[in-house]
Formats: sequence, structure tokens, C-alpha cells
Amino acid sequence: MDIEMVGIHIANLPYRTPIKLTISVLPDLNYARADYENIYAKAYGQTDPVIALIPEMLQTFLDSDREFRRMRAKRQIGNI
Repeated sequence: MDIEMVGIHIANLPYRTPIKLTISVLPDLNYARADYENIYAKAYGQTDPVIALIPEMLQTFLDSDREFRRMRAKRQIGNI
């Protein structure tokens, strides 16, 4: 059956296969991460695993960095 796709509202989904990263952090950063995890748990009344929190923390950081967004947009249009 041939389905015409013109007018479909949902775009083709982007590549979404997770990439595993392994990192080492200094003890102070790990303590701060643990504190954040505890504060998060108290604020929302639930404990989420660190493997769920860190990607959200990284995404929030990147989303909040205006200079990064500006430079990345330039790179995507070929100016860098």
C-alpha cells in the first residue's frame, strides 16, 4: 500500500540511539552531584537514578549557555 506523506504533521524522528559515556570526576564534583541528587529527591518527593539525572543536568547546562548556542548555530550554517 502506497501512503502519501504530504501534509503529515510529525517530522521524521531524529537519530535517538543513546550514546554511553564513561567519565571520572573529582571528589568535590561527586559530592556536589550527590548533594544535588538529595535536594532533587526532597524537592520532588522521588529518587531518580543518577543515570537519569546527569543527562538532564548536562542538557539544562547546554541549553542555558547562550554563547554556546550562538556559536553552534553559526557552525551549523557553515560560518565556523
